Amino acid sequence: MTKRLLVLIPPSLGKSLGGRRRSKAGVFDVVLDEPRRQVLIALGDFVARATPRELEVTFNARGQLLERAVEATNEVVLNRALLAPAWRRYEGIVWSHLDPVSLSPALRRRVLVPSGLYGLLSSEDPIADYRLRMNVRLKPLPSLAQFWRPIVTPLLLNRAKNTTVVNFLPQEHAASIDFNSLAENGHVVNVHFVANDEKRAVGHDAKAIKGVLARHVLTDGLETIESVQWRGWRVRREGSDVYVTAPQ
Repeated sequence: MTKRLLVLIPPSLGKSLGGRRRSKAGVFDVVLDEPRRQVLIALGDFVARATPRELEVTFNARGQLLERAVEATNEVVLNRALLAPAWRRYEGIVWSHLDPVSLSPALRRRVLVPSGLYGLLSSEDPIADYRLRMNVRLKPLPSLAQFWRPIVTPLLLNRAKNTTVVNFLPQEHAASIDFNSLAENGHVVNVHFVANDEKRAVGHDAKAIKGVLARHVLTDGLETIESVQWRGWRVRREGSDVYVTAPQ
């Protein structure tokens, strides 16, 4: 394991159900209590007044998925939501290929996640079922990325002292962090996923290799990232940038 290394990965829209009524406090629960409360108030007001179409757009969901999102939101707003560690709650492709169940708690605490609802959390932190993207705007707040940026950046700067931060975030979540400030005060490595034409690579496999690489740097270190071979994807490091190219 590489010492003093943090990994930034996005949350997933897909989440597990269940959990416990009470749980131990998360890493940022105390310091982020007030801004999280502001988001919850704005979110509760929105759900109470929104039209069905506004709910669909904001939660990016319809039918049963939308019903679950609204119900989960109400449970969170009323402080009745069940809690589970983020690494158990998130069920997306990135997370399944990270395979956090087989990582130690110490390694899981090195996985940090920007979240529209929570601001910033470690993958060990207890969270509710929720559906809220970073690009959403909840009046009177600006977009959640803009709201969280001046709050999350200092927290990350403090936690990342003398630490290499490996950034696997898509733009939506990267917008919640001032990476220029982070780079000035420490070592940031940005990971880019591109197709053969050097344009941004998207799709199932791009998310899967993101999880594979995040796990690799946690368990084997950043120094050997170019040795990773997975389904024809190629990895090339150039200083503080890593380029992950899709197979032909």
